[in-house]
Amino acid sequence: MPASAPTASRSLVLLALLALYLIWGSTYLATKIALGIWPPFLLSAMRYLVAGTVLYGALRLSGSPAPSRQDWWRAAIMGICLPVFGNGGTTFAQQYIPSGMTALLVAAVPMYLALLGWASGLSARPNAKVLLGLVLGVAGLLLLLKTDSTAPVLIPGHALLGIGAVLVGSFMWAVGSLYSRQKPIGGSPFMGVGMQMLCGGFYLSIIGLLHGEASAFHVDEVPLKIWSALAYLVVFGSIIALSAYVWLLKVVEPTLAGTYAFVNPVVALLLGWLFAGETLNTGMLGGAALIVAAVALVVLGGKQRQPRKLA
Repeated sequence: MPASAPTASRSLVLLALLALYLIWGSTYLATKIALGIWPPFLLSAMRYLVAGTVLYGALRLSGSPAPSRQDWWRAAIMGICLPVFGNGGTTFAQQYIPSGMTALLVAAVPMYLALLGWASGLSARPNAKVLLGLVLGVAGLLLLLKTDSTAPVLIPGHALLGIGAVLVGSFMWAVGSLYSRQKPIGGSPFMGVGMQMLCGGFYLSIIGLLHGEASAFHVDEVPLKIWSALAYLVVFGSIIALSAYVWLLKVVEPTLAGTYAFVNPVVALLLGWLFAGETLNTGMLGGAALIVAAVALVVLGGKQRQPRKLA
């Protein structure tokens, strides 16, 4: 953070970072709770359709201009990469693997960004710290792949399917993030987020219906605890935390905003252990340590030194 930042702005930055660390870290547990009743793709669809409608509708009612056709096209592409693959994939995966392991695997996003950014010419070649982080990250992923977790999951015996879904989803999240930098949606960035969520929610609804989820799901049988988990995902996970992230990207270094990637897994692991009966064996702890160290090296090792002023 720039040294000249006023105290009030520093306080807002701290609150926004805490929102990313605690809220996004806790959404894995909330997703696991909601999956007790909701099927994965319809759960993600409901989350993004409601959040997108609220955010987009509020901005339009406040006077924001209508997006262009090109903006909707870009939002449609990002909706596939981010909500569908990024969140839909991880939600699907949590049927097969613990929430803490899911969060650890999602931490691969900064590593994908470093490699894809370099390959596409959007960022410089990774330096020694970043390369070391990539090596540690691969080692951590391999250790997790070899670790047999005894934590309770909804559908046991298919851990590799869950791990594969998270890794593919994380890769596509990185692709979508880079695409959004090359082809940004015009106007307010919050309008773009709302549009992405609406498009992603629509796609996820179609996927859920094609997956046959509607036939086995009955809204009238959803208990209050599950509705509360969904409401938390919509209000806190999608609207508050995502808005905080978009705001942070405007006022601080991207690397500081990206530090959520190595804090979220720690929060998710602890919450899964405390409230969901997820075990922390030696293999998971070792993989966690390697991945957290890897993400820290990738994010902070590639930190840009140019000062940025707070808005």
